[in-house]
Amino acid sequence: MTTKTVNTKARTRARNADKIATVIIVALALSIVVILLGLLGFILFRGLGHINWDFLTSKPQTIREGGGIGPPLFNSLYLLVLTMIITIPLGLGGGIYMSEYAKPGKITAFIRLVVEVLSSFPSIVIGLFGLLVFVNTMGMGFSLLAGALALTIFNLPLMVRITEQAFSSVPREQKEAGLALGLSKWKIITSIMLPVAIPSLVTGTILAAGRVFGEAAALLFTSGMTTPPLNFSDWNPLHPRSPLNPLRPAETLATHIWKVNSEGLAPDAIQIAAGASAVLVIMVLIFNLLARWGGRTLYRYMTASKRMN
Repeated sequence: MTTKTVNTKARTRARNADKIATVIIVALALSIVVILLGLLGFILFRGLGHINWDFLTSKPQTIREGGGIGPPLFNSLYLLVLTMIITIPLGLGGGIYMSEYAKPGKITAFIRLVVEVLSSFPSIVIGLFGLLVFVNTMGMGFSLLAGALALTIFNLPLMVRITEQAFSSVPREQKEAGLALGLSKWKIITSIMLPVAIPSLVTGTILAAGRVFGEAAALLFTSGMTTPPLNFSDWNPLHPRSPLNPLRPAETLATHIWKVNSEGLAPDAIQIAAGASAVLVIMVLIFNLLARWGGRTLYRYMTASKRMN
C-alpha cells in the first residue's frame, strides 16, 4: 500500500468523522431549540387567552372569580429595580477587584472558593437566611427591601464571577497600551476595559434579572405572600400605603403563581396561574431584548466616543 493511498484513506476517515460530529452537534442544538420553543409555546398558548387590561391591573381575589395580577406585577418590577440597584454596583466592584487588584495567593483563592460555594446554595437556604437576618434580627419584617437583599446575596456570586471573567478576557495588549500612554489603572479600567467588557456584563445582568423575575422560594420567607392595600396615587416612599414603600410586604408574580397553584381557592385558579405564567415569560423576554439593545447601544456609544477622542 502506497503512502498516497494511506493519506487518502486518512483524509476520508477525517471527513467522515467531521460529518458525523457536525450532524450530532446540529441535532443536539435543534433538540434544545425545539424543547425551548415547545415550552414557551405551551405556556403562551395556555395563558395568552386570559390576558387583558383588567387582568393586568386589577387586584387578586382569594375566593372569588375574576382576580387579576396588578399588585404582584408591580411588585415584581419594583423588586427587580431594588435588587439591581444593590447587585450591579457590588457585583461590578467585586469582579473588578478580583480581576485587577487581588493578588494571587491563598486569600484570593479562598475568596473565589467562597463565591463559587455561595453560587451553588439553594434559594430556599438564602430565603431562610434572609428570614433570620433581615426579617427578624434587623427588624425589617416581610418587606421588599428584605427580599431585595436576599436576592442580592443570591445573585452576587453570579455578577462577581461574570464581571471578573469579562475583565480578565480583555486582551493584555490593550492594557499595556494604556500603561504606555501613562494612564492610571482606574482610567484604563473605565476607558479601555469597560467598553470591551460591556457585552459580557449585559449578559450577567440579564441572567441575574431573570433569576429575580422567577424566584419564589427565597421571597416566601423575606418579602412575604401578601400585599397590603396600595394607593397608586401616593408615590411618597415613606407612606405605608405607597407602592414605592420598600418596607411593606409584597407578593411578587412568581410567588402569586405558587400561591394560586398551591391553594386553588378561586374558581378560575388554573386560568389565573396560566395567565400569570404567560405574563412572567413575556416580561423576561422583553427585558432580555431591551437589555441587549441597551448594551449594544452603550457599547457603540462608548467605543465611538473613544475613537473620536
